[in-house]
Amino acid sequence: MIQRQSAEMSPLRPGEDGRRRELVLAAGRLFRELGYERTTVRELAAAVGLQSSSIFHHFRNKEEILLAVMADGIQEVIDEGQLVLDGDGDPAERLVALFRLHMKSLIYGVGGNAMHAIIFDWRSLSNDARLHARRLADTYEALWHRAISDVVHAGLLDGDAIVLRKFVLGGMNHMVRWYKPDGRISAEAFIEAMLQAAFPQLLERMQETK
Repeated sequence: MIQRQSAEMSPLRPGEDGRRRELVLAAGRLFRELGYERTTVRELAAAVGLQSSSIFHHFRNKEEILLAVMADGIQEVIDEGQLVLDGDGDPAERLVALFRLHMKSLIYGVGGNAMHAIIFDWRSLSNDARLHARRLADTYEALWHRAISDVVHAGLLDGDAIVLRKFVLGGMNHMVRWYKPDGRISAEAFIEAMLQAAFPQLLERMQETK
């Protein structure tokens, strides 16, 4: 069971404080475009039509906004990933669905801005904030470990589940550094190409069983 954290550090969910959520989404975009250190409180406020001082009705400081950007993206894929793994389908189908979910979050959802912040702005967090983000990341990685272990145990994939998890998640997460959705490969084609690169053996065995 996923444990919720304190209100200051909890990720945003639909239906909560609309302006606070708007602020975090805008911050994710600005941190990605300008960098966390170079983004000012005034720019954050202007992005959502607020005075600078009004931001602190929602967050105690700029670091809390950065943590919320990271946590919102991680929690989104935790919630949706849990539904995937608890749903119908065999282990291979669930792993493929989890892969596509993660990639779509990185490209289309809040996951891309969150992962960009985690990669580039992690050092800007205090130790306590890092610990909170790490706990969420560990919860999500546990879902992946479960999904990959199920496929390995079913004989559909060879290898060590821990190594496979780190390899696959690392490859997906770092694509935020270089993949451009408006480039030569469409997003959907890119997701399928990444899936093929990550799990060629699994896809081949899935085809054999059809």
